[in-house]
Amino acid sequence: MPKIERFEINDRLSRIVVHNGTAYLSGLTADDKNTDTSNQTKQILKNADALLRSVGADRSKLLFAQIWLRDVKDFDAMNKAWIKWLDGAEPPARATVGANFALHEILVEIQLTAAI
Repeated sequence: MPKIERFEINDRLSRIVVHNGTAYLSGLTADDKNTDTSNQTKQILKNADALLRSVGADRSKLLFAQIWLRDVKDFDAMNKAWIKWLDGAEPPARATVGANFALHEILVEIQLTAAI
């Protein structure tokens, strides 16, 4: 059986799980939640770059993205930040849905899966 590796573990989750050449990132939210959806998205994607690099992946190796938005009216603002971040890389399969979050200040959460 292929090895399962877990990184940045706490009592609730592993921030990254690597198995069989695939990296699974837990849902990411912005560090500064006192900003709009576009800026929260930019923060999340910057953090995603660092997490992906830490396991030998990058945005060009994305397989799937799940995006949750507090308000689906912010879809365009999130997409502008997303497309700029992809910077010409082929986009992954993706789903975007509206969601209620436990913390009111969270406007967007993004979960990624990437090849290594």
